[in-house]
Amino acid sequence: MQWHYARQGQQFGPVDGAELRRLAQEGRISPDDLVWNHTLGDRWVPASTVPNLFAGTSSPIATGSGGMTHNRDLMRMARESLRNHWGLGVTVAIVYFAIIVGVGFIPVAGSIAQFLIAGPMALGLYLVFMMLARRSPAELGQLFQGFERFGTALVAHLFMTIFIMLWSLLLIIPGIIASLSYAMTYFIIADDPTVEALQAITRSKEMMSGHRWKLFCLYWRFFGWAILCILTMGIGYLWLAPYMQTTLAHFYDDVRPAEECRL
Repeated sequence: MQWHYARQGQQFGPVDGAELRRLAQEGRISPDDLVWNHTLGDRWVPASTVPNLFAGTSSPIATGSGGMTHNRDLMRMARESLRNHWGLGVTVAIVYFAIIVGVGFIPVAGSIAQFLIAGPMALGLYLVFMMLARRSPAELGQLFQGFERFGTALVAHLFMTIFIMLWSLLLIIPGIIASLSYAMTYFIIADDPTVEALQAITRSKEMMSGHRWKLFCLYWRFFGWAILCILTMGIGYLWLAPYMQTTLAHFYDDVRPAEECRL
């Protein structure tokens, strides 16, 4: 991820996460200086809010473990990330479902409109919970930042839908495997402003190689919670969705190659 920073009235950048941290360690960026990346929209934030930026030089930038973190620990990490942020998570879930479902009720064009916005809305959803997982500034407005990459998100949604449908024609198992292979696509797009849709799908397949069963087991851990949510007339899903999505964001950060890890 590329960063810009402002110091003494001047703006600098872009620099990558490693360079930004080096500048902070050398005192060339102070906690009160402002920093920005594409996930923040028009908002600059204090450098002190960036996780790990001012950690001791002996503490490395957090990187993935190659998928070695146990699923129960990913779920625990998600709960820690959501502490004091459940309100935002639930609000995002409500707004997301309200828009997706509401658009479907538009006469005649509802189904088409729903398909057109599905990719950008999913991209925004993944972005919000990726930021929460990383303890970075997150807000409701980020849910709509997927529309800034409307074409990429739409194409990704289109091709993933086609690929999963085609694999499903071979029986249900190949379809499930395909959906697991493409599960990191929106995270990759949210994390890399330069990646194209098919590149993100390919990178997701590579990233998930050897980790599909682990992700399937992670989803299965939420099955009991999903059943309980039915007993609440579906209201519980407003809490389960942020929990699952934040856990999935931690899964992404855990399986992505170390060289792709960014601040």
